Amino acid sequence: MLSGRRLDLLDPSPLDIEVEDIAHGLSRVARWNGQTTGDYTFSVAQHSLLVEELTLLNKRRPSPAERLFALLHDAPEYVVGDLISPFKAVVGDGYKALEKRLLDAILTRFSLPAPPPASWEKRIKRADKLAAYLEAVQLAGFTPGEAKPFFGSPKQEQIAHITLKAAPPEEAKRDYLTRFQSLMLKIEPSNG
Repeated sequence: MLSGRRLDLLDPSPLDIEVEDIAHGLSRVARWNGQTTGDYTFSVAQHSLLVEELTLLNKRRPSPAERLFALLHDAPEYVVGDLISPFKAVVGDGYKALEKRLLDAILTRFSLPAPPPASWEKRIKRADKLAAYLEAVQLAGFTPGEAKPFFGSPKQEQIAHITLKAAPPEEAKRDYLTRFQSLMLKIEPSNG
């Protein structure tokens, strides 16, 4: 890693994980395999920020720890990249196990429960699907009708205010680190 840390992918240690490495890597990993509009790719860092923002649409306000989990939900991709879902299915359980070990180490590093509570995972999965819909329609050339079978059909009043635009990697990295630090400050000392 750029921080100088050496991360063992088969047995990742929380002590070898730095948020700067995560933000740097995610800001350079393209969503949709780079098949998006704009001068830059829409990065996993931007996607993670969007998912964290979308968790706030729920009637029950998520805790800062849950919001931090939302921000970190795809953090393993800073070292393994972003594989599209159909390819993940072909690669199989070995890839999923590797991703899970990495995520558990990342969550432990930042004093979040590993594995996370099922309620958090369920909420993040909904926000992740909504983010994918928005990305598909606004950046990847899908019509709303084409996106609906894959991602559902969100309530337009919920998402009308959201406009996506791919950002330069340094901007995505800065925004990711800023949100991370803001959430860490809000987590009670007993939770991290």
